[in-house]
Amino acid sequence: MLIVQITDTHIKAPRGRLAYRQVDTAANLERCVRHVMRLDPSPDIALMTGDLADFGAPEEYAVLRELIEPLSMPIYVIPGNHDDRSVMQTAFADHDYLSGQGEFVQYSIEHTTVRLVGLDTLIPGEAEGELCDRRLAWLDETLKQHADRPTVLFMHHPPFDTGIVAMDKQGFRNPENLATVLDRHKQVRHIICGHVHRPIHVQWHGVTVSVGPSASHYVALDLNPSDWPHFFLEPPSCQLYFWKESTGLIAHQTFVGDFAGPYPFFDEAGNLID
Repeated sequence: MLIVQITDTHIKAPRGRLAYRQVDTAANLERCVRHVMRLDPSPDIALMTGDLADFGAPEEYAVLRELIEPLSMPIYVIPGNHDDRSVMQTAFADHDYLSGQGEFVQYSIEHTTVRLVGLDTLIPGEAEGELCDRRLAWLDETLKQHADRPTVLFMHHPPFDTGIVAMDKQGFRNPENLATVLDRHKQVRHIICGHVHRPIHVQWHGVTVSVGPSASHYVALDLNPSDWPHFFLEPPSCQLYFWKESTGLIAHQTFVGDFAGPYPFFDEAGNLID
């Protein structure tokens, strides 16, 4: 099973309007979609892990839907802190897994090789995220239902400090509460997140957590104790996750764009090229 994660697209409207007066997020997502469609093998599903729109406006989701239309695999969305939960649900009203969700956008995907559970960390009007008692109770009950199935969670805010202080200040408010739930459910093998606009991997309470790279702009890799965020126009990329039963999820970052190559390591006689 192959999963592609596309995260932090920050689409603006009208199409072509720049984010932060610098970033053509629509053009970047268009390139990302073309890149994903050229992948061989093609991903089985796509996870879009929040900050899909920049201000949560209906017009932004309309542009987003137009841009991702060429993707041939099923697409699953969750909100980030830049999204509007109800507007996003309306924009994706044709996605059956979002129907009957109630207040929060949380659901499980059961038909895949590995069980996938989407979580909603949005706090309206706040940059930080959390899983409140009700959301955690839903997760606990959902995990009880198939305790024997390997499971991957996906959500927007990572539940750990990354060392990038500017982003950690708008991180996950109650990671210890999530950890308590996970301690009861050892079938959770991986957590996929977004929000930080950088590829990051860590072992957290016995679970591998991966933060996907941005399909648009990148938060500066600043590990100094500064709380002033900056960004760079590094090459957009997305994350591929290859599921192998004996190993779990294997993460591969794939850069969006056309690059020179491929070049052989060996000549026709099988000798390493010097």
